[in-house]
Amino acid sequence: MYQSDITQFLNQLKQQKPNLEAEQRRGRSLLWDKQPIDLEERAEQKASRVEQTPYSYYQNF
Repeated sequence: MYQSDITQFLNQLKQQKPNLEAEQRRGRSLLWDKQPIDLEERAEQKASRVEQTPYSYYQNF
């Protein structure tokens, strides 16, 4: 059965580092898996936000 060079390389890499996929999953979870949003906290943050004028240097005109 034919295997490309890349497939052979990946299989060899997985044999050398058996925990590679677990490390990849852990890294992915650090970057992409987010905690659920607390809707009450989000509403409080939105209510406490101070509106800013479009161009803040000319507020007194």
